[in-house]
Amino acid sequence: MVSKILEFYKKCSLIITDFRLEKESKKYDACNFKLNDLSIICRKSKITAKKAGQFVTFWKRNDSGIIEPFQENDDFDFFVVNVKSTHLFGQFVFPKSELINQKIISTEKQEGKRAFRVYPSWDLPESKQAELTQKWQLNYFYEVSDSTSLTKVADLYETK
Repeated sequence: MVSKILEFYKKCSLIITDFRLEKESKKYDACNFKLNDLSIICRKSKITAKKAGQFVTFWKRNDSGIIEPFQENDDFDFFVVNVKSTHLFGQFVFPKSELINQKIISTEKQEGKRAFRVYPSWDLPESKQAELTQKWQLNYFYEVSDSTSLTKVADLYETK
C-alpha cells in the first residue's frame, strides 16, 4: 500500500526528501520527511479491541526527556496518519492549523494531546462525540484505491 501512496504522490508532483525514521514510536512507524517544501510528521494508527476508530500517538520529548504534545511553534506543516483495516487502506492529511483548531496541538491557551483516535470512512463511531470527530476528520481523509481522486490528494496538501 505504501507503494500506492508513493505512486499518488508522484502523479501529484509531490516528491519525498529528507526521510527520517524516528527512534521512538517504532510501533507507529514514526517518521518525518519533506514533501516538496512541506514538513511532514507521519505515523501509522493502531486498531484497538474495545473501541471503534484507530489510536495514534502524537507527542515529542522535551529537553527533560518527558513526553509532551506538539506545540503550535513546532516546525511542521502536516501530520499524516496511515490507517488500515483488513482490506482497506487510507491516509489522513491533517494540516497543523486544523490540529490547533481541534485542540490537539498545544498553544499558549491550551494543552494539546499526546494521542487521539482517528475514524476512517469505513469505521462506524459508537458515540455522538466520535461521530462529530469523524465528521471533521473525513475532510482530511482519502482511501487508497484505484478510484482515488489525485486532485483530492494534491488538494489536501494545499490546505495549510
